[in-house]
Amino acid sequence: MSIKSDNRHLYLQVIDRLKQDIQDGVYKEREKLPSEFDLAKQLGVSRATLREALRILEEENVIIRRHGVGTFVNSKPLFTSGIEQLNSVTNMIEQAGMKPGTVFLDSTVTGPTEEDVRRFRCSQDEEMIVIERVRTANGEPVVYCVDKIPFKILPDLISYEKESIFRMLEEGSSRKIAYAVAQIEPIGYHDKISPILECEPETALLVLKQMHFDEMDVPILYSVNYFKADKFSFHVLRKRI
Repeated sequence: MSIKSDNRHLYLQVIDRLKQDIQDGVYKEREKLPSEFDLAKQLGVSRATLREALRILEEENVIIRRHGVGTFVNSKPLFTSGIEQLNSVTNMIEQAGMKPGTVFLDSTVTGPTEEDVRRFRCSQDEEMIVIERVRTANGEPVVYCVDKIPFKILPDLISYEKESIFRMLEEGSSRKIAYAVAQIEPIGYHDKISPILECEPETALLVLKQMHFDEMDVPILYSVNYFKADKFSFHVLRKRI
């Protein structure tokens, strides 16, 4: 199992070897890797070289290190989407060949915050519908969703039979979402949301905040979605200008 020398740095060879072993099933998802001492010995490299390889593999989310416990193979994302694509959670789950589901936690009508007035370009007198849901894939919780919609757009409140907010808007108000302005950021363990999504303590969340506009450039939906980082990955196509 030792590394065969070539012209590249040893830590790069270690990275390739461990990735290949994971791909070949030598180490399976969520499986604990041997200790640094044993793994370095098996590969025939120093512990310093191994640590550099593990550091990079952790940055690439191939492995995850739990302090005082060990190093584990990370789960591969089940769902992936280009951030430049406006894709609903329902579609992402369906495209992965899984059954989407929804657990409705709360639906309330409230006055707008100062941020809502700015985002929706509305008055202080307008009311907002706030919906909290957990989206599931084959019954497993994967996304925590908070959606805000001006009450005047959906005066009959929410249909609990609809999985997709996009479809609910189109069918209930004839307003079609054309585009969104998005911001994405990673966060660590969240005291409220992580337990609801059944996250391990070291599982990060990806927070996607989006302001959605209709075909007339009117803001109609603001959403904050908390994705399990071990289940979802997002990428973006960047073109040279």
